[in-house]
Order: sequence, then C-alpha cells, then structure tokens
Amino acid sequence: MKTLTVALGDRSYPIRVGAGALDALPEALSRLEAKGSVAVCTDSNVGPLYAQRVNELIADAGLRPVTCVMHAGEANKRLARIDEFCGQFLAEGLDRSSIVVALGGGVVGDVAGFAAACYMRGVRFVQIPTTIVAQVDSSVGGKTGVNHPLGKNTIGAFHQPSEVIIDLTLLDTLPDRELKAGLAEVIKHGVIADEALFAYMETHRDAILSKDLEALIYPIERSCEIKAEVVAADEREQGLRANLNYGHTFGHGIEAVSDYTRFLHGEAVALGMHAAGALAQELGLVDTAFVERQQACIEAYGLPTSWSELPVDATLEAMRRDKKARAGTLKFIVADRMGHVTHRTDITEEQARAALSALCREPAGA
Repeated sequence: MKTLTVALGDRSYPIRVGAGALDALPEALSRLEAKGSVAVCTDSNVGPLYAQRVNELIADAGLRPVTCVMHAGEANKRLARIDEFCGQFLAEGLDRSSIVVALGGGVVGDVAGFAAACYMRGVRFVQIPTTIVAQVDSSVGGKTGVNHPLGKNTIGAFHQPSEVIIDLTLLDTLPDRELKAGLAEVIKHGVIADEALFAYMETHRDAILSKDLEALIYPIERSCEIKAEVVAADEREQGLRANLNYGHTFGHGIEAVSDYTRFLHGEAVALGMHAAGALAQELGLVDTAFVERQQACIEAYGLPTSWSELPVDATLEAMRRDKKARAGTLKFIVADRMGHVTHRTDITEEQARAALSALCREPAGA
C-alpha cells in the first residue's frame, strides 16, 4: 500500500492506495480519535456490496456504525439528500466527535462530504471511493456539493476529508460503463499534466479495461499525485486548480441540458475534452495531430466524442450559469501541447459555439 499526502498544513491528510487498503480503516479511525458513532453514507448500488464489511471494520475499532443510504445516480444529488442524511445523523445521536464515512462513487462522496460540512457546522469525514472517477478525482481535494436543475455542483462547500482510502479491489464490482467513464478523468490528467501518463493510457488499454490491478495501480496513483499537488498549491481554485477543469466547462453544460441522466460524468467530460481540443485547434494552440490523438485515446476506451442531438444554444446557456463563470465570462482550459494547458477568458460565443458544433457530427459508420 502506498501513502500519498495532500499537504495543507494542519489540515493535511493521507491518501492510502493499494489492494486491501480498506483494512486500514480501523487504524485510521483510531488515529482520528473517533468516538461514539460513525455514519456510513452510501447508495443503493454500493451499500449491498460493501456496507456490511465497512460496518464490521468500524465495530472492530470499538465504534457504532450507522448506515445511511441514498438512491444511486447523479439525478439524486440534490439538496433533499443533505436534509435526509443530516436528519439521520441527528436521529442517531451523532455529535461533533463523530465521523462520516463516504462509501461509494463521486455522487456519494460529494453528498456525504457536504452533509459532513453542514452537520453541526462541520464534522470530519473519510472518503472510501469505489469508482475510478472517485478514486482519481472527486475523493481528493475537498470539493463537496449537490446539483441544482440550473447547474451542476452549484450548491456546496470546500470541506477536506481527514483521510482517503483507495482499495483497488473494490473495483471488482464496478460496471464496465462506470469503469470507462472514470478513465476519462485519468486521460484528462495526462492531457493537463503528464504526457507519459497519457501515453501509458494509449498503450495499456486492454489490461486497464480488464481491471488488471497491476495495470491500474500506476494511473490511479499518478492521478492522485497530480490532484494532490494541485490542491496543495491552490486549494480554493484561484488559479492552478482550474487546470483540473479541462473538459468540464463544456461537460457540465452537457450534463445540465441532458438532465444528468443521459451521460455519466466521465462521458460528459470526454465530450468536453473533445470540444476543448477543437477550441484549442481553432485558437491555433494545437494542431490536427493533437486533436486526433486525444480523440483516438478517448474513443479507445469506449467514450463518446460526438452527440448528434446536442442542443448547442441550451448548452451554451447552461455553461453561462456554471459556477466557474465570472460576471458572465467563461474561463476555458485549453491545451497548448500534450501534458500542458493554459487558461483563456477571451473566447467569443462564436468560438465556443463552433467547439460545441464539433460534437454534433454523426459518429463514424453511422
């Protein structure tokens, strides 16, 4: 098991990565001096698979587990879930010494983390991510929150976890579609920060898609390293951390106009990365070879690079409402070479529209 650190002074915390890392939970709870009850927040998909095991580990630490279950899916990432979770915390007598455990994918992590941030004005929480997208992205960095019909993640708080435990064996039960969607975030990390990681994703596709743990350990660890370095340097997204939004400005708009039901988050990010590539080419920052290389890698993992029914105008409007907009101006993260991105706030509506229109083509062979 490898331990990485998110260096935030007295709020620093470890990320423990490895097969069997979940067994470290009792030690983590002891180190955090947890007392009384521990709320295990999970969803209707993950709970039946792993909640009992986590509860047993909590009991091994001499604590009382309390299981709180939400319905699975991005469409359920709403304020009502915060009310439900906090109501359960109150009913079960959790206090400021209690700890919340987020057991699940990105939706569970965001909702449970926000509930922990709100409950009694903030209690500690531990992330146990069970999907690729949560392991390499959303479980690290302290962004918590819920969606609103008018925008994704527009209601939330920065609330850093006390520990992140990434057990690769929990991916055994991950559906193939979820696996592929999560890998979009790994590809993103390669584009924004590490060409070697991107090249690895190009050459190890078969092993990664077969869930070969030996093949998965490097991209997961490297993605966590990249995320940890960025968060330590810019916790509140005042500059560098915006790099992690590559593909997300377009992607969040796509999620909103599709009611968070048509695409998984990683699939929307994949579409957003392709649009960002088209925009970078239009700006003269990259050439056709870059766009085609990125597209080929995305498609190799079964991820979309087109949506023929994309409502361009509605997507642009959703993008304007995104929390990353400032006074109506959107910040776009665009690549200027593989492994490096730059920030642009001078993009015209016509340029953004053209980038979205690049997604409207019919897929090859249609």
